[in-house]
Amino acid sequence: MRLKNVPGAGEAIEKSEYAVTEPELHRGHWQEWFPQKAPLHIEIGMGKGSFLTGMAGKHPDINYIGIEKYSSVLLRAVQKQEVLQLPNLCLVRMDAQFVEDCFAPGEVEKIYLNFSDPWPKDRHADRRLTSGRFLSRYDKILQAGGLLEFKTDNMDLFDFSLEEIEEHGWKILFCTKDLHHSPRAQDNVMTEYEEKFSARGQAIAMLTAQRVER
Repeated sequence: MRLKNVPGAGEAIEKSEYAVTEPELHRGHWQEWFPQKAPLHIEIGMGKGSFLTGMAGKHPDINYIGIEKYSSVLLRAVQKQEVLQLPNLCLVRMDAQFVEDCFAPGEVEKIYLNFSDPWPKDRHADRRLTSGRFLSRYDKILQAGGLLEFKTDNMDLFDFSLEEIEEHGWKILFCTKDLHHSPRAQDNVMTEYEEKFSARGQAIAMLTAQRVER
């Protein structure tokens, strides 16, 4: 899918008090960015921000960081936040491959991956955000017992993710291929993609995995 370039998006993000464009400077000190200290949850590939603004509004006792590498997409989340002004939400422009450089060991309690790019070609498997390469990065920044939550409409990606997670020694705590008819449906906060897919009657898969102390 071709992303529409939004002129001036990068400059607008840099000027926003709700966004961070040099996240490596906050490594190990993210709690100082927020008004109050609280468990830190991050979403990687947050898109336009519907999920994380919903979560931040629903759970004021948790600090959230949304990560998106595309300025034209992140700008939409920044615009939402400038209206909502949620004190427990920070928006970050960065590429997920640098997550270790921007978060200290054990600094994060939970990671959300929602409708990530499936990278369907086998030669691109390492680029998938649930690949072993990325799981090793998450393993370094999550605290002991930290969680990874993943949602997708792509069942091939979901099966791949289950295999990778189990192969790399994580513990599966919850798994369903029909989230909206599962026990988790009641507390589920939907993303923009999820609303679109579910309106078409498309099943949504979800898993929660726990980092196991090595």
